[in-house]
Amino acid sequence: MVSLADDEIGRNMSALELKIPPVLVTVLFAALMWLLSTITPGVAIVPILKKVLLLFFAGLAAWPGLTSLATFKNANTTVNPLNPDACSSLVVSGIYRRTRNPMYLALLLILIGWGFYLANPFSMLAAGGFVLYINRFQIQPEERALEKAFGEEFNDYREQVRRWV
Repeated sequence: MVSLADDEIGRNMSALELKIPPVLVTVLFAALMWLLSTITPGVAIVPILKKVLLLFFAGLAAWPGLTSLATFKNANTTVNPLNPDACSSLVVSGIYRRTRNPMYLALLLILIGWGFYLANPFSMLAAGGFVLYINRFQIQPEERALEKAFGEEFNDYREQVRRWV
C-alpha cells in the first residue's frame, strides 16, 4: 500500500526529471567532487600522473561524446536532453550499436578523470552518484519518450544494446 507521503515523494522526485541539463549536472557533480576532496583524506598520486590521467579520460570521453553528436546531427534529430519528445528518429548506428547513452558516458569519463586528478576516493564515489542521478532523472524519462515514439523498435534496440557500456 502506497501512503500519501510516498506518493508525494514520488511526485517530487518526478518533478526533477528532465529539468537540469546533463552538462550542468556534470558541473555540479564536479564541484561536489572538489568539495569532497577538500574535506576528506585523499591518496598520494604523483602530480604529473594526476594530469596524465585527467587528460587520458578527457581524451577517452571525446570519442563517444563527439561521435554521438555527429551521429545525431546526421540523423537530423534533436540533441536537446530536456525534450526527448522532439526526437525525429531512433539512432541505432555508429557508437549507438555499443551504448545507448554515449553522451552521458562521455560526461562520466570526464568525471572519472577529474576524480583521479583530485586523488580522492570519496570524489570517485560522487562520480557513481552521477550515474545514479542520470539513470533516474535523465535516462529513464528519455527511454519512456523513446518507447512512446518508437514502440517495439526501441524495445528491440534496448534489449540488444546496454545502457552505458
